[in-house]
Amino acid sequence: MLYHLLYPLRDIFFGFNLFRYITFRSAAAAILALLISFWVGPKIIRYMRARQIGEEIDPDVPERHRSKAGTPTFGGLIILVSVLVPTLLFARLDVIFTQVMLFVTLFMGGIGFLDDYLKVVKKYPKGLIGRYKLAGQITAGLVLGLVVWLSPVYEGIHSQTFLPFFKDYVIDLGIFIIPVAVLVLTATSNAVNLTDGLDGLAVGLVGIAALAWAAISYVSGRVDFSAYLNIMYLRGAGELTVYCAAMLGACLGFLWFNAHPAEIFMGDVGSLSLGGALGALAILTKKEVLLLVIGGVFVAEALSVILQVASYRYRGGKRIFRMAPLHHHFELGGMPEEKIVVRFWIVGILLLLLSLSLFKVR
Repeated sequence: MLYHLLYPLRDIFFGFNLFRYITFRSAAAAILALLISFWVGPKIIRYMRARQIGEEIDPDVPERHRSKAGTPTFGGLIILVSVLVPTLLFARLDVIFTQVMLFVTLFMGGIGFLDDYLKVVKKYPKGLIGRYKLAGQITAGLVLGLVVWLSPVYEGIHSQTFLPFFKDYVIDLGIFIIPVAVLVLTATSNAVNLTDGLDGLAVGLVGIAALAWAAISYVSGRVDFSAYLNIMYLRGAGELTVYCAAMLGACLGFLWFNAHPAEIFMGDVGSLSLGGALGALAILTKKEVLLLVIGGVFVAEALSVILQVASYRYRGGKRIFRMAPLHHHFELGGMPEEKIVVRFWIVGILLLLLSLSLFKVR
């Protein structure tokens, strides 16, 4: 918004020329997101405590989590406000990438909010029925896939996807790019939701991933950098950098309140919107395969649940892990919660560095 209002006035005041630069707007978005988190966070925490809107702990988690019962939830609202306001202010709103990210964030956040509301306020044990939640995720994925398939920005590369390690080689998925978009968005949003089980774990990993996608978006939106790295040039994709910077600032701000011992939980409104956003970033930048590396911890968490359920069902009740998702396996092994979180963050940082190095490996 500020770009559209102030940049045209650069001849009147030279300082407005700063809004031309994605780097300036991204830095401003990250700082503003952090400050909004610090301002909104305490207000939402007080509101939730005053109305006794707290988390009900799942009985199928380690015993130590019982003490967290009643901790305020709906913290994802802090993240949503902190991401959306800076994006609206500092990103170009006439670019399809910005429009899609705003839609996905709001839509997935709405699904998560409804799920939290039914679970915490209305006391429905399961929250939003699974098939309705899945229908919402599929709808968002379909919109995303159709944008990639139909938008002129992707002229000539609508159905292609980037492959790490391989130079001058891409996979052409044809019309199947649409179901792939549905799969990626659904899987990623659910994986982040599963990871959100320890204080600060999911939001810290999302912040790390947001930093990776900020770099990827920036180079993808520049002709010179994309040519040098031999990756797809996407006109306007640089605006995703502003969104990613806002996401990073929002995650850091929320971590201030969500670090152990957490003052508030993000709930599904946060995990689904952040997970959906990561999936959308991978699809819009044509880096779906790279998401498996950047989000490697999320992949491991989701796989641990799938393998545990499959083993229990088809091997006569035998388990692979002490408990799934994976972070609970380490908890039951006696590892302190804080140590699990920090070690998972370290793995996330290593995967971030690995993913960025893959550009030159090609």
